[in-house]
Amino acid sequence: MAMIEIGGGVYLVDGVPVAAETVDVAGRELTMAYSILRAHDSSNGGDKLRILFDALVSHDITYVGIIQTARASGMTEFPIPYALTNCHNSLCAVGGTINEDDHVFGLSAAQKYGGVYVPANQSVIHSYAREAMTRCGSMILGSDSHTRYGALGTMGVGEGGPELVKQLLSNTYDVPAPEVVLVYLTGKPKHGVGPHDVAIALTAATFGSGFVKNKVLEFVGPALAHLPVEFRNGIDVMTTETTCLSSIWQTDDAVKAYYAAHGRLEDYAELRPGSVAYYDSMIHIDLDTIESMIALPFHPSSAYTIHEFLRNAEELLAAVDEETKKKFPKTSPNLKQKAQGGKVLADQGIIAGCSGGLFDNIVEAAAILEGGSVGSGYFDLSVYPTSVPVSLELTRIGVTSQLLQAGAVIKPSFCGPCFGAGDVPSNNGLSLRHTTRNFPNREGSKPGEGQISAVALMDARSIAATAKNGGVITAATDVAYDAPHYEYQFDSSVYAKRVYYGFGHPQPEVELRYGPNITDWPTMHPLADNILLSLSAVIRDKVTTTDELIPSGETSSYRSNPLRLAEFALSRRVPEYVGRSKAIAALEQQRLAGEAPEQVLKALGQVGDAKALLPITGIVSCVFANKPGDGSAREQAASCQKVLGGGANICYEYATKRYRSNCINWGILPFTLPEGASFPYQEEDWVYVPGIRKAVEQGQERIEARAITAEGAQPITLELKGLTADEKQILLDGCLMNYYAAKNAK
Repeated sequence: MAMIEIGGGVYLVDGVPVAAETVDVAGRELTMAYSILRAHDSSNGGDKLRILFDALVSHDITYVGIIQTARASGMTEFPIPYALTNCHNSLCAVGGTINEDDHVFGLSAAQKYGGVYVPANQSVIHSYAREAMTRCGSMILGSDSHTRYGALGTMGVGEGGPELVKQLLSNTYDVPAPEVVLVYLTGKPKHGVGPHDVAIALTAATFGSGFVKNKVLEFVGPALAHLPVEFRNGIDVMTTETTCLSSIWQTDDAVKAYYAAHGRLEDYAELRPGSVAYYDSMIHIDLDTIESMIALPFHPSSAYTIHEFLRNAEELLAAVDEETKKKFPKTSPNLKQKAQGGKVLADQGIIAGCSGGLFDNIVEAAAILEGGSVGSGYFDLSVYPTSVPVSLELTRIGVTSQLLQAGAVIKPSFCGPCFGAGDVPSNNGLSLRHTTRNFPNREGSKPGEGQISAVALMDARSIAATAKNGGVITAATDVAYDAPHYEYQFDSSVYAKRVYYGFGHPQPEVELRYGPNITDWPTMHPLADNILLSLSAVIRDKVTTTDELIPSGETSSYRSNPLRLAEFALSRRVPEYVGRSKAIAALEQQRLAGEAPEQVLKALGQVGDAKALLPITGIVSCVFANKPGDGSAREQAASCQKVLGGGANICYEYATKRYRSNCINWGILPFTLPEGASFPYQEEDWVYVPGIRKAVEQGQERIEARAITAEGAQPITLELKGLTADEKQILLDGCLMNYYAAKNAK
């Protein structure tokens, strides 16, 4: 195996890993990660960090909600640089004027509050941050899960919008002091191996076990001498898929040259661990052993070498078909038929976004395609450079012409192929993408209507090799080609002409521009003394993604309208959820109006005096999933539940910190079950949680509740662990907005 996990911790002694016998918290402070974290931490060295970031970034399906929430919470100007990019909601095919209404709102907000506004198709969010916002030793918080700039010496964290709201109100990002994992790089990538190959292999080695969950990855090692900065960026942005908290890389002359090329040499600083730094665990990546990789649907960790995949394609694709039918019964998947005569035929290739559309990736893909052709069959190839400056340089050196001559289509800077907007393949199509994710529906299909296609992740180099081979999946390591090297020249003139730079110069007199789809958040109520949960969705899958909680793609145009967006909640996974939740919300409205709904009285009658309990018992919907929240940082995965009357999640564990934080910030109780507990309950069963308000106030972590089924009531234990003082108050107040409104009223 290319990845070797070493338990029990290691020291890095003058650049060499040495096994450690015991945990050394003091030695952990000598890592690069802690030198940066402590510089931004106001906890005075405690084990609960309180971080203030240097800058914020959001895109156009998150910034409207963030600004609306912050404005409602008392914000008058942006206290730190905040870039609003327009790279997610710029090419959606639905919504009328909605998309551009959001963009106009964004520009007016940048003017009013003093922000940075990057117009549509100028850059994808993370490319702009790399080009214009990173600084060695700094920290950036983004409302996108792939906020990762570690290769440039900046610790990036992707979180839901409410965490950015806290920063806009000069409050802190609170997180337990994380463990740090040494990622030790040796060897040199083979000809044809690219950053996505390394990233897919790393994700496969770590995701399933949760080995690096909520930890910081710190990259060092002799292999850095062989890795261009863009190669490092391509690996780094994919660390999100390991479920780590953040990442940081040792910097060197190559990083210094990157900053110099972008006209920001003053933002470079040398970063390296202390002479003896302690790491809680280690991953060794021997780059010599990395092969061309493919990640099959429906997760980046479902990884194989391309050669292994081709040897077993029929069996592996049949397994994907079975999984698809299980998840989406209305579909008739048939990926197995892509395997023909020892070959596998794909329908589409996409090189795009913050991981794929990098300058070096596109240059090398063009070199592979030189003299060849995508052909006139079913296969097609689209290339999305990450930014206009990258496009300008590709044009200047002739790479754009090479790609066009080979039959590729060059498209503007846009994140759509990563989340299901744009380049939707045909039913039962197989799309090969150098993008970050291949979750269900990330290619834009509608399984509820019988439409299904699939995405497999591959590096740009192997996608180009496949394109040259007429869509027959081919490893780039099997193709002879010369990889040219160009000294990248960054042209900032287009940003100077098109980007609005308003930080430090707010114009409070500017009126925000609202389109008819931009609405305020509905009223949300404080936590009741007791709660009665109705199980409106019970999902038994091993992991539930945020894409399943609120779909991407077609919903993007409604992200500024909480009520309309909520209609899509769980629509691809549990279509009945919205109707069930609305029915429960109606019961709660009746209760608040002094009425006594019969079915609520019947349920409460199983646990006590129903009429006495009714006035002090909130009626809310609840989602159960084994492990919810893998993937995107989008807060709407939680806010849509709240808007529909949701009040709790129950699970065994949360897939990511950011989803759990989103639940808390929207007043959704993040319950977990004790280890080994069963959960045999079904949709529309009830769970009664007595004294929940008092339990939250007192920090009670184990709560005895009652599950109410057709057979009667039975005990169930719920856990509510690790809440900070602020998180407790947010839950008590009902959501983050209520929390700030209460503080401002004092």
